[in-house]
Amino acid sequence: MSKSLLQDVAWHSLPADEAAARLTASFEQGLDDAEVACRRSQHGENRLTPAPSRGPLVRFALQFVQPLVLVLVLAGLVTAVLGEWVDAAVIFGVTLVNAVIGFIQEGRAASALAALARSVISEVTVLRGGCKQRLSSTELVPGDVVLLAAGDRVPADLRLFRAKDLQAIEAALTGESTAVAKGGEALPAGTLLAERCNMAYAGTVMISGQGAGVVVATGDHTETGRISRLIAETPDLTTPLTRRMAIFSNWLLLAIGLLAGLTFTVGMWRGESAFAMFMAAVALAVGAIPEGLPAAMTITLAIGVSRMARRRAIIRKLPAVETLGSTTVICSDKTGTLTENQMTVREIYAGGVRTAVSGSGYSPTGMIGDGGDVAGALRECLLAGALCNDAGLSRSNRHWEIVGDPTEGALLVVARKAGLDERTLQKLFPRLDEIPFDSARQYMATLHDIDGARVAYFKGALEQLLSRSLSMLDRNGRSVSLRREQIEGAAATMAAAGLRVLAVARLAAASESSLTPTSADAGLEFVGLMGMVDPPRPKAIAAVRTCHAAGITVKMITGDHATTALSIARQMGIAKSGETAISGRELAALGDESLREVVRRINVFARVEPAQKLRLVRALQANGEVVAMTGDGVNDAPALKQADIGIAMGLGGTEVAKDAAEMVLTDDDFAAIEAAVEEGRGVYDNLVKFITWTLPTNFGEGLVIVAAILAGATLPITPLQILWINMTTAVFLGLMLAFEPIEHAVMRRPPRPPGTPILDAALVWRIVLVSLLLLAGSFGLFLRELAQGHSLAEARTVAVNVFVVVEGMYLFNCRSLKLSALRLGLFSNPAIWYGIAVMALLQAGLTYLPLMNRLFATAPIGWREWLEIGAVGVVAYFVVGVEKRLRALR
Repeated sequence: MSKSLLQDVAWHSLPADEAAARLTASFEQGLDDAEVACRRSQHGENRLTPAPSRGPLVRFALQFVQPLVLVLVLAGLVTAVLGEWVDAAVIFGVTLVNAVIGFIQEGRAASALAALARSVISEVTVLRGGCKQRLSSTELVPGDVVLLAAGDRVPADLRLFRAKDLQAIEAALTGESTAVAKGGEALPAGTLLAERCNMAYAGTVMISGQGAGVVVATGDHTETGRISRLIAETPDLTTPLTRRMAIFSNWLLLAIGLLAGLTFTVGMWRGESAFAMFMAAVALAVGAIPEGLPAAMTITLAIGVSRMARRRAIIRKLPAVETLGSTTVICSDKTGTLTENQMTVREIYAGGVRTAVSGSGYSPTGMIGDGGDVAGALRECLLAGALCNDAGLSRSNRHWEIVGDPTEGALLVVARKAGLDERTLQKLFPRLDEIPFDSARQYMATLHDIDGARVAYFKGALEQLLSRSLSMLDRNGRSVSLRREQIEGAAATMAAAGLRVLAVARLAAASESSLTPTSADAGLEFVGLMGMVDPPRPKAIAAVRTCHAAGITVKMITGDHATTALSIARQMGIAKSGETAISGRELAALGDESLREVVRRINVFARVEPAQKLRLVRALQANGEVVAMTGDGVNDAPALKQADIGIAMGLGGTEVAKDAAEMVLTDDDFAAIEAAVEEGRGVYDNLVKFITWTLPTNFGEGLVIVAAILAGATLPITPLQILWINMTTAVFLGLMLAFEPIEHAVMRRPPRPPGTPILDAALVWRIVLVSLLLLAGSFGLFLRELAQGHSLAEARTVAVNVFVVVEGMYLFNCRSLKLSALRLGLFSNPAIWYGIAVMALLQAGLTYLPLMNRLFATAPIGWREWLEIGAVGVVAYFVVGVEKRLRALR
């Protein structure tokens, strides 16, 4: 039996017998050992093919291929060839530290495909040669007969041929928030994945009943395997920051090359020696390269990672911190992300009266109605829901948990809100018999002894119970004639509000000791309706509102029903009144261009399959959006990887989702994304502040070299002095900006457009202005010192200190690129003052310690020189302050 015969078969559309015939399988005997061996040789083991991974050496080498790092490596090689070993060692040290940090951070990420493979390996009961066997799921082959029971993880894709009260939780694969009842009847070929109730898919979990199915797909050919291929085929995207830094580095490299070439050419034209001009060009290149920028980027991002961890967001890759600040669209899964993933009864209709229920999730806190006594039809409705129930409710580590079907769990929770504990009820009114839930009957029934009388309680689909009802209870619990239209109207109102409706009825069973499927035909007494929903997370609504205020669009992409999704979306403010949802079936009919137009105006996408989530993310990116995708299931993993930043849920998320994402929320709260976006914007702001602060030094040093060559003067600063300035100030002054608090208005401004350069025209002008101030101050005082008869070492010491003092004063201007430092508060960032104090000690050592004088060709200077240096720094501070003020007034 070749693989080609099994591929592209719509197994759900075939009758079970025909599916078995195609697989040459026997429901009664299973496969024999010889046939198993033959099929395993054709199909291989039932496991996912691991993705090829890069070794540690390759991953480490890739840390050096960034443009700016390559510039630094080139500069280090040139200085080493020229014998400037100290210079070369400093440059190589910076690049090495940067590479090691990046390597360690990325090394923490495990393979998403490996996690996916782990998620489907388990033990399974198989029928082979007519005998039941427990085997590893990896040993399954197409045609094997697998027996399923409550608690089993499905080991492969199965076409079910027997199902008794069988229900599965498929949220991780399809996004469906409630248990799915399984059966064996054939379905139309076009049935969506989430609605194929005659199939059981690898990686999903059975929560009730028993069943059996024949294996139709294993390993890479399962639905989980299809997701695996989508993950493998999805490229790792670069972040907005890395793209901007690549462009910035390329322009910087071009500018350095042109300046160095101009310096060498002008010097040669003036008759200088080639060696002297080559050394001058090297000095200019060393000065113009911001050696501290890669380290500053890494450390600033790492500080952002630490801040986010305190706000319950774990970053797996450093650049993802900044990506959040660029995000224009957040695509969120519904189940478990925007919602609690805990079914909750919100409304009860009993005795002709609608009663609201407060509280959320599985915690039995909240009120029914106004909190008064619960009696009559309302109490009977709650009693029926608690007794006609196979779930369990317990408390573990201060958290309430449900064992069994979430829908039944919701009935236990609402009963406890009325003081009805199911364990006490079960002792008082023991179950005598039951009719288990069946997808054909669409109801469940249990028989109890209630105060000496036999009563059967029924719960299930409204159309099944209402059609069998002859009477109903009024609000006081008295039997009255059935008001069919009123009940149907109440159910329709609940459904329109996005509630899942469950009907409850009862039957006086006289002295009967057992129930049969024909018991209900005697005529039921209708008790009430329960309207339930997987409610939004309390903080998520405010978080969505904040995202909108920050100019970020939130879109819901879910595998759940359109009505439910749209109701939740409207409650959360994702969709406005009148907006519609679009289904996966409609998406499948759209071409790429039409889809790009749809994603611009539609915010709710329901019944969406994994490949369609991926298409939606790609369509948004094609529209120029920076996309963050949140999710928790296996079905979310490909889209999480494709998105500019994938955000997985840490508590309820699968390992596959976590490993495909760049960020993991430790408390599964969508509201944490708001905090993460705020931190991301703050990190980006601080990076821009550092760049705006550091570039004038580099350009000023380059201008000083060029001015000296043009004037035929001695170089005011040497290459080693330039490296001292660049590295010490970057560490002890510039990096202090990484600790700058987030500015208050950061979440009241729109996201940066994706194509925006790192530096706008205003900041470029400010960099040029400060560079000219540095040129005038350092070169001017250098020439003044020589004119007054001071030594070359003293003059160069003055020039070096001018650069450091001006950088220190300019640092205060860079704490905010628009506001005055006084508006921020002088001591709101204490790190600034610590950095300045350390820098002052270092400069004192450079100026006065004999060892430093010998190493860096410096010399002690007097207090008059310090006054002149200080004056230049003060002038630079006020000039920049005035420029900021004038720009703010425009």
